[in-house]
Amino acid sequence: MQFRRAALRSGDTGPGARYGQGMSDQPPSARFRARLLEALLPIAAARGWTPDALEAAADAAGLSEGELMLAAPRGPLDMIDAFAAWGDARMLERLEGRNLLAMKVRERVTAGVRARLEALAPHKAAEAKALQAMVRPFRAGEGAGFVWRTADHIWRAIGDRSTDENYYSKRALLAGVIASTTARWLATEGDDMGPALAFLDRRIENIMQFERLKARAKPAAMMAVAAVGAAARTFGKRQA
Repeated sequence: MQFRRAALRSGDTGPGARYGQGMSDQPPSARFRARLLEALLPIAAARGWTPDALEAAADAAGLSEGELMLAAPRGPLDMIDAFAAWGDARMLERLEGRNLLAMKVRERVTAGVRARLEALAPHKAAEAKALQAMVRPFRAGEGAGFVWRTADHIWRAIGDRSTDENYYSKRALLAGVIASTTARWLATEGDDMGPALAFLDRRIENIMQFERLKARAKPAAMMAVAAVGAAARTFGKRQA
């Protein structure tokens, strides 16, 4: 969260803010990446997240070939990662002004997903191109990791402190909601978020139903385990 706080103090909320654009205490790679991302977003929106687009953005940002390599050694993947991180930072910034603890859990989760869509809205076309790039089979792992990171940010921001199996199940479920809701949003033409937000509400309700079912099933499962244990002990005594 250090980069996000630094960006907020500097008052910079542009695409480079997540990496401390203009801050002398950041490493050169982060400063170059910030400049590159800001120049890249309109280019990627039109041409996709490609090596050619990166080179065009580097020219626009005044970066040399060596500075480009330092900013994005893995090419477009590093810049999609940077864009996703920037979206997370802007999402968290929006959530900071909300009284999340006064909300129900489903309202907090909904607020988190909505805040990310709103943060990405000015760069909807670039997000669509990024999604197209990440659905390729050889990028599926990295893409899932980016969505998991967003889900983790949301759960932490709304007060989740789970460390047991719930830590993983909550993030896995929310990652699915984020991915499907984002896809629904991108499929809607124009700036209207209504269909995506209605879809989000339905998905959140599905998750809450699952959580209620899991809560009811847990005592029954514990009783079943206890019964099996008792039967095993009785069987062992008979065999003795």
